[in-house]
Amino acid sequence: MSYVIPLFIHLLCAAFWVGGMATMHFAVRPSAVATLEPPLRLRMMAATLRRFFVGVDASVTLLFATGVAMIVAGGGFRGLHWRIEAMMSIAIVMLAIYVYIRASVFRAMRRAVDESAWPTAAARLNTVRKLVTVNLVLGVIVFGVATIGRAA
Repeated sequence: MSYVIPLFIHLLCAAFWVGGMATMHFAVRPSAVATLEPPLRLRMMAATLRRFFVGVDASVTLLFATGVAMIVAGGGFRGLHWRIEAMMSIAIVMLAIYVYIRASVFRAMRRAVDESAWPTAAARLNTVRKLVTVNLVLGVIVFGVATIGRAA
């Protein structure tokens, strides 16, 4: 039981983060582009991302906490399977990208939206989109390592 509950929480948080990125990237943003004029679209995306990022903050925190808890429950960091090391390495890169988005790019985007600086806000949103694309690909790779790597 000391492994099952952290694993369940870990999987829920990973699904929220990666699934949320996919939803934002493939559904929310394209729909906003297709239906809203830039000022309204940028305000909507800033509000939507702000709410999503609150959930990602919690998910990332729980992902790392449960990941470490499962490693400790499995005997510690010595002798980890390659897939655990790979998942952790990719997760650290994903975290660094997310922190950059959250602390820098998104903050600048929100400031530009608040100032009605639409070209600047659009450029920052495009940067968020590109970085989320990278993180989405990395997240899918982590899911692959977790499942396919388990069979190897």
